[in-house]
Parts: sequence; C-alpha cells; structure tokens
Amino acid sequence: MTEYTIPAIIPAATAGNLTNLVAERAWFEPDRITMSRPLGDGWQPLTARQVEEEIRATAKGLIAAGIQIGDRVAIMARTRYEWTILDFAIWYAGGCVVPIYETSSAEQVDWILNDSGAVGLIVETPAHRELVNPVIPSHTKHIWTMTEDVLAILRNTGSHISDDEIERRRNALVPASLATLIYTSGTTGRPKGVQLTHANFLSECGNVVEAASDLFLKPGGSTLLFLPVAHVFGRMVQIGAIHAGLHLAHCSDPIGRLQPDLASFKPTFVLAVPRIFEKIFNGAEAKADAAGKGKIFRKAADVAIAYSESKDKGGFNPLLTLKHALFDKLVYSKIRAGMGGAVEAAISGGAPLGTRLGHFYRGAGITVLEGYGLTETTAGATLNLTKKSRIGSVGRPIPGTSIKIADDGEVLIKGPIVMRGYWQNDAANQEVFDGEWFRSGDLGKLDEEGFLYITGRKKELIVTAGGKNVAPAVLEDRLLAHPLVSQCMVVGDNQPFIASLITIDQDMLKGWIAANNKTGATIATLVNDPDLIAVIQTAVDEANKAVSKAESIRKFTILAGDFTIAGGELTAKLSMKRQVISQKYSAEIAALFTK
Repeated sequence: MTEYTIPAIIPAATAGNLTNLVAERAWFEPDRITMSRPLGDGWQPLTARQVEEEIRATAKGLIAAGIQIGDRVAIMARTRYEWTILDFAIWYAGGCVVPIYETSSAEQVDWILNDSGAVGLIVETPAHRELVNPVIPSHTKHIWTMTEDVLAILRNTGSHISDDEIERRRNALVPASLATLIYTSGTTGRPKGVQLTHANFLSECGNVVEAASDLFLKPGGSTLLFLPVAHVFGRMVQIGAIHAGLHLAHCSDPIGRLQPDLASFKPTFVLAVPRIFEKIFNGAEAKADAAGKGKIFRKAADVAIAYSESKDKGGFNPLLTLKHALFDKLVYSKIRAGMGGAVEAAISGGAPLGTRLGHFYRGAGITVLEGYGLTETTAGATLNLTKKSRIGSVGRPIPGTSIKIADDGEVLIKGPIVMRGYWQNDAANQEVFDGEWFRSGDLGKLDEEGFLYITGRKKELIVTAGGKNVAPAVLEDRLLAHPLVSQCMVVGDNQPFIASLITIDQDMLKGWIAANNKTGATIATLVNDPDLIAVIQTAVDEANKAVSKAESIRKFTILAGDFTIAGGELTAKLSMKRQVISQKYSAEIAALFTK
C-alpha cells in the first residue's frame, strides 16, 4: 500500500480560534476543575472560570505593555503553569507565541528573536535574563521574568484594560491567523521558523481528542506535563487537554520532582519520549538487582512481553495468564505505582520506542501508544489508539490526514495539520512541498490497514533517544574550524546523547608533534594521547557554545584514518557519505555509547 487516508472526525475550522477553547469551557462549565498549580508539596485546583480569569488578566497586562495584534512574543522557560497561562494570554491579546527552549544558547536566542521579529520576551529566571541580555535586539522592547511573579505584574499593569478590548482582540483572530512560530533545527545550521496556525492546532487537537477519547475524555481523567511545552509534542497535548477539559498539571523539574509529582497528582495518562520509558525500565531492573531479585524481574519482563504478544495473536494461555497475575502483584504494580498508580496509557513520540518496550509496558498494564509526526505537522500525523494499535508501528493517520509513500520510500503527509510554511523562507518551502504534500524526509512503509512503519531517515537531522532534534551541521562546522580537525561526523541517532567521530589533519599534526616533543609519534599512536585529546576537547567545547546542553557533544573519538574520496567516505564534492561512514566505523560509534 502506498497511500492511506482516515476521514476527519472534526472538520477543518472555518471560524474561531484557540482562545475559544478556554472561553467556552469557562462559560459552559465554570466550576469544572481543569488545571492545578503547584502548592507546597501538593496542588491547588483551579476551575475553568479561574483559569480563564487569570488568562484574561494576563492578556490585559500584555496589551497595556503595547503588544499589538499579530505581534510575536517569545517564551523561554521550562514546562510550568505560567507557560500555559502566558501561551493563551498572548493569543487573548491577539499575538503569536514563539517558544524557546530554556536550555538554548545566547546564539540561538539571538537568531530566533531577530528572525521572528519578537517584540517581547518572557524568560523563566534572572539567570536566563542575564544570558539573553547581551543579544536582545532593539525591536524586542519588553522582557519579563516568570519567577519574579510575572502574572501578578501583568495583572496589575493591565487592570485598566477593558473586557471589550479583550473581545475585540480575540475576535480578530481567525483560523488562518498565525498561532505560533516554532524554530526547528535544519541541516543548514540555521533553525527555521515553522508557521502553525490556529486552524492547524484546532484540527490536530480536535481530531486527536476524539480519536483517543478514552484518554482525553475519560471521566476524572488527568495528565501531568513534564516534557517541554516549547516542543510541539508537549504543546499539542497541552492544547488537547484544554480542548477536552482534561485536568492538567505541570512538572517543571522532571529530574528532581517527577516521582513525587506523579505520586501526588496521579495522572491517568502521560506523554513521554522513549528515553523516559527506558529509564523507568532500567531503573526498576537495577533496583531489583540490588535487592537480589534481578532474576525475578527479568522473568516478569519476559512474561509481560509474552502476555502482550498473546493479545495480538488472539489466543488464551491459562498458564501464561496465571504467571501474569502473579507478577502483576510482585512487579507490574510497582511499575505502575512509580508512575503515580493511576496511569493506564501513555503517548510516546520523538523517537522509536522499540517493540520489546512496547510489549513490556502493555503487559505491565500501561499501554504506550506510539505516534509519529514533526513540528511541521503540528506534532502527530499518525497515532496508535487503544482500540486500534499495532506495536512496532507508529500508528495510522490521525483523522483528516493522508499518508503517502513516494517512489523513493519517503513519507509524504497531507491534511489540515500541515504547516502554512516556513517563516520568510521560500527556498525551504519549495524543498519540502510537492503540491499539497509535505515531504517528511523520513522513509517508511504502510501496511494493508494503514499502519505506518518508519524505516529510515532521508534527512541528516539526528533525533536522540530523548526526542531532541539536532542538526549536525551546526556542530560540525564549528569543529572543522579548528586547525587540527580534518573531518568530523556527529552521531547520536536514537542514542541518549550526541557524540562525534573526529579525524586529524596530517599536515597540521606534524607541527603539533614537534611543538609537543612527541617526535616519532603517528596518528595511530596518538588517538588516545591525553594531550591531543585535550586539544580536541577545546574544539568540542567551542562547538558546544552554539547549541543547548541537550544538543552538545558529550563524547568523541579520534580516528586513526581520515575520510577520503578514495576510501569511499567522501563524494567528489567532498561531502560526507554518512551511511558509509556509519557502517565502516560502526564499532567505534557503538563504543561511544557503551557504558
């Protein structure tokens, strides 16, 4: 099969905008608990009316500060309650939101603020403000800090703004209005601004909510956001939760607070990247080993996988069922308790989950629904559903979306979820659009029921196990600036961090050998030399200044040989043949990610 379409449940919007999701909930169900904010070690529940009032008051402050309809306002912060309030407040004021990762470098912030023309910036902490102050362009006239009680400041600033002005601003936004400008890494090294409209999100979230109604519309349902809402994946679930009236809370510190926040909030479903599920599994296994129960855990894992697989085969094995019930008490219940005790399902995206983990979690009582999408498709273009899933696939098209496999295997996507285009970048638009079809850059195949399987990546963009998109060119270009570096290739696809293969310029090496009294040494004898490693580390450190910590090179290895045309690693134009290099140096790459 080369093309599959699922009809829309929610038709493409012809009127309205995202602010209606909040305003209508407050009007029709004012006393419904829709959000909770952290309060000490617990949570402060907020009704739909209270949430709308806070958004409205914050929007008035933005208007009083001079934010105009269509203005871009950037937010640089971790996932937290204020992020969601400000997101909708900017829309209430008629503006457009520009997310920035809180881990971004000053260079990255400089580019995004200048390219977007953002007139305002909201950072999370004074440390963020210090980082960005040197690169704030003249057109960015306002900077606010979340931890300095930004909501209260804006509320007081805008107390004189009328509700009529808010309604005028809200009503000025139509489905085609720009909702957000999300900068995504590109192979050129310069992030591109993805233009997503109100219609894009209304279609994406409306159809996902209805298709996955058992998650989003579950009575008493809730979700705890801990992935970055600066990323389109987290943003989609945030808006989807508000669309559905799902009880929403935020965890701003996944490392330090996730476990206690899960335990106290007890979400019914979560979203995560595969790395999270891997950590939970590995942590449980390590804990079992430490307690001398490693064999029991591994047996339980095997039973969970077998139990899940048996569900797909439609058979009933009494012995397997008995073993599963036993291990549910001994092992699986503890896994679920570690996720709060109420989680029944999770959405996974950003990178491949793997069949084994998918079956393990389903067998343990948590169905992990894997999906696939890009920033350019407003997050999910496909999604497995509890009522229609196939572990190992990334699901079927979300309603209203078409998936097509091109002759060369590339996955093409069409539907109202596809972006308007890249911001002020006609050349990039021409590269990715084939009529109405968006070229994903990924390779895949469709089965007879429309389930999509991703088989590879045409584009060079690296996606880590944590779901972080990394453009290798940014780092590679910086590394190549060092005189001792001849060639380099950044690696880390589906791995927990970024690493690099580095080759040494033979001519420059001669001078370095002489200067460092290493007469007689060769590159073969120097690959593990601490002095040479230290020098290359300085080049790596300089390259890392251009990116966030999550995108930075954590490890590298120096190769004894160079990449050449004769060796097959380079084209005639001296471009790297990444696949060839990956295969040739597979052992060296594997060693970089071995503990």
